[in-house]
Amino acid sequence: MNIKSLLLGSAAALVAVTSARAADAVVVAEPEPVEYVRVCDAYGAGFFYIPGTETCLKISGYVRYDAKGGDNVYTGGNVGAKGNETWYKRSRAEVRFDARSETELGTLRSYIQGRFQFTNGVDNGGSLPQAFIELGGFRIGVADEIFGSWTGYAGGVINDDVINYQSGTSNQVSYTFKGGNGFSAIIAAEQGQDGDSALGGNYVIEDYMPHVIAGAKFEQGWGAISGVVGYDSNVEDVAAKLRLDVKFNEMFSAFIMGGYQSDYDDSYTISPVTGRAVINLNNRNFFGAWEGDWAAWGGLSAKVTDKATINAQAAYESEGTYAFALNVRYELVPGFVITPEINYTKFDGARQVNSEANGGNDDAFGGMIRFQRNF
Repeated sequence: MNIKSLLLGSAAALVAVTSARAADAVVVAEPEPVEYVRVCDAYGAGFFYIPGTETCLKISGYVRYDAKGGDNVYTGGNVGAKGNETWYKRSRAEVRFDARSETELGTLRSYIQGRFQFTNGVDNGGSLPQAFIELGGFRIGVADEIFGSWTGYAGGVINDDVINYQSGTSNQVSYTFKGGNGFSAIIAAEQGQDGDSALGGNYVIEDYMPHVIAGAKFEQGWGAISGVVGYDSNVEDVAAKLRLDVKFNEMFSAFIMGGYQSDYDDSYTISPVTGRAVINLNNRNFFGAWEGDWAAWGGLSAKVTDKATINAQAAYESEGTYAFALNVRYELVPGFVITPEINYTKFDGARQVNSEANGGNDDAFGGMIRFQRNF
């Protein structure tokens, strides 16, 4: 065998081995087409289609930091942690999930609101203020009680409920009718709330008869008129509110709201242990969260620049208490809002007794600042 034959044979062998190995090589599959997230504009800004479905989802929320000083304008005394003369501090994070899709029975919606907060050195943990299902006009689940939410809460100030207009949250079943001319109406049954309600008492129903609410609303470009009536099945009393909103122009808007409740119970005793006024909550109306037969609220908002809005509110209840609030809502950059606010309350009746028992006087002056990042 000569050198030329040896080289040719070696080359042939190398080609054969290489071909065999090539036959065993891993074949990379073609990548699957990527399904990009699609924007869903059927329900407003922020919604997108959940991939592979026709359900639209919106994820939103905020991170907030509050710092308060001065008097507690709700009850008198000092606003600070543990009643000391120091700051009141709260950090809160809230996340909302809003999923919607169209069906032959109307829009199917599920809504979840989760909240976590840390107040004055104490981890308050998580809570579920709202979680409900809607189909067409029907709703079932837990949500802000309708007596407060139907008329649009109160004004643009932070401490808008020193003279209270609502009672918290409740499990509920409701139906809302929406007409094509700005008219809408609602009827609902609620379970009530225990312990942590704005009134501080137990307002959960005692038998199979629920608390009953009915309301109506008419909205136009100039503003709105809304009203709501609530029947407390425990004490068998009613409460009602009527509200007028007016939009004067792009800069100014205002509202006025009045509330009435039947058979207001003003009885209270002074606790021998704490020295505080103890209201006879067993005879109180779940919906009438104010002190007295009636109460009134009014407010004004002025958008003075593209970034700054001034909000003012005044309120009065027939037991004699006045409450005032003024703030400036300033959007430093898109999504980040800074709001300083001052509040003043002039106490009377049971509120004055409670304020004095908490180390306060017959009035209270306080201030706060809020930093909030919305998304």
